[in-house]
Amino acid sequence: MDTSRPTPSTARIALGFVLLFVLYQSAEGVGDRVLHSFPAQAGLMLACVLAAWPVSRWLGYRGLEAFALPMRGRALAWLAPLLALAFGLKGAALQAGLALGVYLPDPAGGASGATLAAALPMLLLSTFVPSIAEDILTRGFPFRAAGLRWRRGVAFVAASSLLYVLNHLYRLGLGPMEWLMLFVYGLAYASALWRTGSLWAAVGLHWGWNLGNAALAVAMPTNTADVDGGRLLSMAAHLLMLAVVLIATRRAAPAR
Repeated sequence: MDTSRPTPSTARIALGFVLLFVLYQSAEGVGDRVLHSFPAQAGLMLACVLAAWPVSRWLGYRGLEAFALPMRGRALAWLAPLLALAFGLKGAALQAGLALGVYLPDPAGGASGATLAAALPMLLLSTFVPSIAEDILTRGFPFRAAGLRWRRGVAFVAASSLLYVLNHLYRLGLGPMEWLMLFVYGLAYASALWRTGSLWAAVGLHWGWNLGNAALAVAMPTNTADVDGGRLLSMAAHLLMLAVVLIATRRAAPAR
């Protein structure tokens, strides 16, 4: 990071966070729950992502470096393999759930390969935008833009995971098991950022999981027979993600 750039004021940092937070929450709070409009919801979520660039510049960074999103090959290299890992683990969790009776096949059956292929471009876009928006807000921002001096990875990962839980305002009413599941998700995603120094690693895991959810809902629709069982399977998949990240990055973690 360029140490010669001026340190942004606390007020600028707070305003930048509030802007991104309001745009992110308004996607569901206004676009879905008030307007009942998918285009409005999608537009507000996209606005959150687009606003990240001027916020980064306003805080004195180049591009999206305020959120550890450099457009360089080495940083971007984490995206594809971790996306594939998360997608595969989502499929494995679904298969395990079917075998254990946690999920039941939908009698209507899944879509054909041609239908899935036709839907794939929209699935890629509709899962990427909210994934990176939330990663910027709950991981990239506290990692760098907030100007905090994280001395230990454990502290950053725990704080980011808690922020990730709290950011799910409309799911907090689902209870402690939901909170625990979201916290475990946050552990995997925040650890990927901390260990690599690139938010693209967290985006890969987060996007891969969300893409797996969306694509498999089309290809292999199911009904959930055991909600807590589904949560436990999802947590197990994310703990496996965390283990892979720790093993893959064990030789060298970038200096903070």
